[in-house]
Amino acid sequence: MAWTFRRVGTGDFELLARWLSHPHVARWWNHEWSAEAVERDFGPSARGEEPNEDWLALLAGRPVGLVQRCLWTDYPEYLAEMAPVYPVPPGAVSIDYLIGEPGDVGRGLGTAMIAAFVARTWADLSESSCIVVPVARANRASWRALERAGFVPVAQGELEPDNPIDDGQHLVLRLDRSGGWTPRSTGG
Repeated sequence: MAWTFRRVGTGDFELLARWLSHPHVARWWNHEWSAEAVERDFGPSARGEEPNEDWLALLAGRPVGLVQRCLWTDYPEYLAEMAPVYPVPPGAVSIDYLIGEPGDVGRGLGTAMIAAFVARTWADLSESSCIVVPVARANRASWRALERAGFVPVAQGELEPDNPIDDGQHLVLRLDRSGGWTPRSTGG
């Protein structure tokens, strides 16, 4: 599969709104999809006013998903919330992701997209040594896609849920630039 990625622009907001409205996305992202809400929440990144990055994932030129990327240190409040659950190492990156259309779900595209974006992250952010991702424990499809892309569970704990119907239990997964993470290789 030939994955490419490009930064989300304002011309992509209608597509994002459609994706956010689909039940398989809305369940876990719990995001408003009105034009105003998409502009409010994705506009600052699209204009370079926010430190996070929103990327469209294209497969053979067709938009299939969205990947968000940020350095943990760019969001101190998020880092502080995470600290009791898992001590995020300096320079760590986090990602969030979705597959947009219902017909693309359950075909292995999420795992392939994540793996391709990890390679992109290592190329773009040479100073980053690992990617640490908290996922709602109930979102089995999401954390299994991470595992299939090489991520390893490193912690579990309670974090503010994206969707208030969830209990806040999260699984934290990690992938090191070196290709794998084990407690023996990093000391924890």
